[in-house]
Amino acid sequence: MDLKTVPSSATKPLRLPAVLTPAEQNLLLAVPNKKVATGLRNYAMLKLFLNLGLRVSEAIDLKVDDIDWQSGKLTVVQGKGGRDRVLWLADEDLELLSSWLAKRPAAGSYLFTTREGGRISDRYVRKFVKNYARKKKIGKDVHPHALRHTFATDLLRKTGNIRMVQKALGHASLATTMLYTHVFDQELEAALKGLRKDQQAPE
Repeated sequence: MDLKTVPSSATKPLRLPAVLTPAEQNLLLAVPNKKVATGLRNYAMLKLFLNLGLRVSEAIDLKVDDIDWQSGKLTVVQGKGGRDRVLWLADEDLELLSSWLAKRPAAGSYLFTTREGGRISDRYVRKFVKNYARKKKIGKDVHPHALRHTFATDLLRKTGNIRMVQKALGHASLATTMLYTHVFDQELEAALKGLRKDQQAPE
């Protein structure tokens, strides 16, 4: 299903998700110091939120063995609703994660670990994402789920395929994914209202 075949019965939600522009995404990614282990780890987590649309719980629960390090296939085991789903890492993200594994201070079964090799808390992740956005003065409510919204919107812009977005996000119902089509309704409204704004009417 593409955008042209989206059911007309879809209802508009009261509140649209926060979505970062490409420039805002770059600002956020520029904050962590990748020369230190924790900075490289946080940078890698940001990339997975933006490039795969992972939920916080899914990112911190990822195990090293959930990734096929040859093909880049990543399995989200028992995501929301108890459903597994398969995603694929771009080559540069696979290399980034390999670099993190080589630098992390303590080994463990989890992909993203604390200095001691334990599981990272979701509170910590939410805090550093907000702090990074605040540091760069991004005037939006930036949290990990906003990065998931950003991924979904960017993927929909790129493909025009709402079913693909649904599969990537792991939504059981297409109605949930339809939320992202309303971002385009908002953009269309702004574009149409400004279409002839600077055009002089004939005398």
